Amino acid sequence: MTTNASNSALSPINDSVKAVFLCVDDLKVAASILYNAYVDDPLFTDIFQAEKEGYESRLRSAIREELNAFWVAEQPMIGLFDDGRLIALACLTSPDAAFGAGRYWHWRLRMLLTAGLFGTKQMLQKEEKVRSLVPADNFHMLSFIAVHPDYQEHGLGHILLGAIDSVVDEDAKSEGVAVFVTVPKHRSFFSDDNYSVVGQLSLSHVNGEVMFRKK
Repeated sequence: MTTNASNSALSPINDSVKAVFLCVDDLKVAASILYNAYVDDPLFTDIFQAEKEGYESRLRSAIREELNAFWVAEQPMIGLFDDGRLIALACLTSPDAAFGAGRYWHWRLRMLLTAGLFGTKQMLQKEEKVRSLVPADNFHMLSFIAVHPDYQEHGLGHILLGAIDSVVDEDAKSEGVAVFVTVPKHRSFFSDDNYSVVGQLSLSHVNGEVMFRKK
């Protein structure tokens, strides 16, 4: 399945909100939504050194490069649209994606130039360590999930999880989906969709849990 073809539709949610795969024209808005969602996230404030000048610029650049890498690699980027407006999104890596230590050289170079050596190494190490704790060989990994600030507290996060489940269930290679959780309240959010804790992980100064939803 080619996921970055012109807003390929997933299952409709209601008359105004629909889940579709993102197209390249959506990436700028997607980056803005992700930035607002992750600017205070403990993992990202640590990886991109929030205490040092230029943190916001480094984070914006990293998010932009991540989205570009997802697009080039044709990885699933799911968006919720309300009458054409992107209001929430989730980014997944597929079981056979060449991410992690094997990420594309151009991604590494651009990340080094924009986010710095420390941030780039931390991003790669995080992914590898999370993968090592998942009790499966072939699985999706949820890298980002975010809802626009104007649309929070309306259940859109759970709708996104349902769309993610559909993508995973339709992939014959996938055994499930994993996520690294660093904010305690997010554990119950994923638990509601049958994610289970499969390991504890410390990255630099941040502690979290690796959760996995078996297909």
